[in-house]
Amino acid sequence: MSEIRFNGTVDHLAVKTDDMLRDVEEYKKLGFSVETVYEDWAMMRDSNGFGMALLPPESKHPAHLGLKVATLEELNEAASKENRPIKPHRDGTSSFYTKGIGDNVIEVIYYPEDYGKID
Repeated sequence: MSEIRFNGTVDHLAVKTDDMLRDVEEYKKLGFSVETVYEDWAMMRDSNGFGMALLPPESKHPAHLGLKVATLEELNEAASKENRPIKPHRDGTSSFYTKGIGDNVIEVIYYPEDYGKID
């Protein structure tokens, strides 16, 4: 059996969109709520916490599968195994992108304990 690269829980799917704001409204009709909207991506969540990241044409983010790890230590360990740098994001998360299966991309992401809490 081959060595496990990293473990994570499916957190979100990031898809390309030609009209992000239109698609935000369409996902709302499917029961998703808005978590974050920036000019270059939006994150929607369903009632179970599953995310749909919407990536307009000007987004620098690739289409990908997002896997969440529970701790910053797990993120550091996974990044080290993959030989990838960790990038902190404006929403407070940290992550790295790596090769998935086939031509697909995986983002390994960590949400800090205070993520989404308003002071």
